[in-house]
This record gives sequence, C-alpha cells and structure tokens, in this order.
Amino acid sequence: MLLKYLRFSVHHYGICRANYSSATRPSAFDGGKQFPLEGIRILDLTRIVAGPYCTMVLGDLGAEVYKIERPFEGDESRKWGPPFMRNSKDSVYFMAANRNKKSVCVNLKTGREVIYELAKKCDVLVENYVPGKLDGLGLGYNALKTIAPSLVYCSITGFGSEGPYKTKPGYDVIAASMGGLLHITGNENGPPAKVGIAITDIATGLYAHGAILAALLQRYRTGRGQKIDVNLFSTQVACLINVASNYLNAGKEAKRWGTAHESIVPYEAFKTSTGYITLGCGSDAQFVSLCRLLGMDELLQDERFANNQTRVKHRNELIAILSDILQRKSSSEWMEIFANASFPVGPINSMKEVFEDRHVQAIGMVKTLPHPMAGEVKLVGPPVVYGEAKNEITSIPPQLGQHTDEVLRNLLGYGDAEMERLRDAKIIQ
Repeated sequence: MLLKYLRFSVHHYGICRANYSSATRPSAFDGGKQFPLEGIRILDLTRIVAGPYCTMVLGDLGAEVYKIERPFEGDESRKWGPPFMRNSKDSVYFMAANRNKKSVCVNLKTGREVIYELAKKCDVLVENYVPGKLDGLGLGYNALKTIAPSLVYCSITGFGSEGPYKTKPGYDVIAASMGGLLHITGNENGPPAKVGIAITDIATGLYAHGAILAALLQRYRTGRGQKIDVNLFSTQVACLINVASNYLNAGKEAKRWGTAHESIVPYEAFKTSTGYITLGCGSDAQFVSLCRLLGMDELLQDERFANNQTRVKHRNELIAILSDILQRKSSSEWMEIFANASFPVGPINSMKEVFEDRHVQAIGMVKTLPHPMAGEVKLVGPPVVYGEAKNEITSIPPQLGQHTDEVLRNLLGYGDAEMERLRDAKIIQ
C-alpha cells in the first residue's frame, strides 16, 4: 500500500527520483505480498544499538541497508562479548540488531568522496555521531543536502543538536538516568534499577524509524529531503507518559513501585511456590473473578476491597492476603486455575521458558538461518505482521566488509583500478 502510494505520488506530482530501484531484493513477491520499502536505499553510518535497531527495522521492511563500518574495526558492538558466535570474532550481541544489512568498510576520515557517491544513490542516511563530528569530516547535513537534495538525513544523538547538552555523548543508561526512568524503576524502598535491556535505545530507534517513513512520504509530496533529529534524552522524557502528566498537571512527584501499579490494586508480581506470576485487576469485575478463582469470596464482602479506590487505599492489607494464598501453589498450577480468567495473568519466565513457550513457538518468532562460520544463527524475527506486505529476515548480520566490493562495484560502478587505489590508500577494506 505504501509503495503504491509512493508510485502514485511520483506520477501525479511529476517527481523524478533517479534513486529508485525495483530489484534490490531477490524475491520481491510472495503470494502477492511485497516488501513495503522495496527499492528504498539506506546509507547507515550508525553503530551500537539505537541506530542499528532503526535501520534493521527498515531492512526488515525491504529497504536495502548499506552498513558503513570502519575498515578492520567495524561496529563497536561486534566486540561486545563474550559470548561470541562460534568460530567467529563477532559477538552474539551484534547479531541482535544488524540483520538484513550489507557491510561496506569505508574510512570516513579519508573516504568522503565514496560517501558522497553513495549518498547520491540512496534515499536515507542515518548516523549517530556526536553533533558536529560529521560536519568536521564534510559529511554533515549541510554538505550532503547540496550533493543529494532529496536525501532524508536522520541524526540519532544523545541529547539533540540544540541545548546545553548537545555535545555530550549519549548512552542508554545515562538518558534513562537523566530522563527519570531509573528514578521510577526498582523496589519501592530500594535503590534505582536499570531496565534489563537498553529500552531507551530501542524506543529511540523506533521513533527514528517512524520519523524516516514520515519524511519519505513528505518527500514524495515535495520532492525534497530534510534533516531529522532524534535523541535518547528527549525520547526517554516522552516515554514517561502518565508519570510525566502526573507531575506536570497535578504536581505529583514519582516514586518506585517495583512491579506494582500506583493506581490499580492488585496489579503486580506475586511469589508462588516455584517462582513468580504477575496478575492485574483493571476493573471491579476482574477482581470478583480473581476472588472466586482463589476461593476467597469473603473478600468481596470486605468494604476495604469494595472497589479499586478502596483497594488502593488498603493496598498493603490486600497484597498481604493475596501473597499468602498465591505462595501455596506452583506457577504452573496457578496458570491452570487461571486458564480462562477474565483478568490478565502470566508467569515471569526465564529466557529458557520464554523460548519454550508454546505460543512463541506456534507463531514462529525465532528464525534459524545458516551462518558461514558458526553453522547457524538464531534470530528473533519482526513482531509486526502485515496482511498484504512482507516484513521478514532475508539475510543474517553481515561479516565485516562482506559487501564492500559488491556495493562499490555494482552500485557505484567502480572498476578494478579504482578499487585497488582505494585499498592502497586504506580508504576501504
């Protein structure tokens, strides 16, 4: 549908885009389904997590992603181990955010002209350097827009291109700290806690991917590219949602609640005889259902628990009662009892339990693909399913410099002499 609209726009508005290619994937059609971003080319100058996650999502949707890496070094996350892939120098961490890409090794300090030529052929450039770094190399937006005026240029930074923190390096945990996430994460009477994954990086990558799609749509109306600024700090503040609203509109300072909910009771994790389960009652009817399944109808006659407002007021008393009951059986026993419950409930799973879960296996979230060094690699596939489009893994994360020759020869038309010159000058690997 997106591609159909984009093609319509080109025809209707007379916009001519030399960059478009209809042959970037070996099998564009599968039962009538097509990749939504078929023919879109991404010049990916990102490393670590937020940027690579963004470009990976675009790659899942069919964009051709050229991952520009430092010769002989590559993306820093290749070295973030152990663990590493078997018979490989690449970390398993790198595998998580770099599928559906082609690795092209170019030295940004000496290979500016190569990047210029690639930018002319691409639709989008994504980078995550500290503001000013690429400007100093002649690769900032002001330089690129004169060379490729239709280029969508997305900068992913720690704190944005304006403000007193703009030159500070940005990392997930720092943005989460300064943006309030650590202040509200952890046990009620304990120290701040970091979320188990780089969730601010992931949210930033998703914001960036959506912004890029919006800019591409606008370009098909105007014919012009533009610069997009996305940063970890602003993303984290935006993700505070109701906690931010509570403070801004009611002057209510936030606190840590562990797994509990400030405004809904019960809504938290409970210990069982074998582990933990999490359940919540978002309505009075759901609380009635919980009490009956627990065989505790007498709680329904207790005025302290008559509705959510009184349950919040008497939180400690109710949680103590429920905790005592739920510790008497195993997690699996409770999940059988709650199998048809009207309220949300689920076990707190280990990684082993997550990937052995019958639902995860039934929907095929894990994909196993051949790997030239390790034999095979397992990847968690895209979580979004399109009714009339493809969104899938077509290639494993690349080896360092695997596609340098292919891309520079086929896309830019470089011959043997030019490739030899660039290698002798250590501009490419």
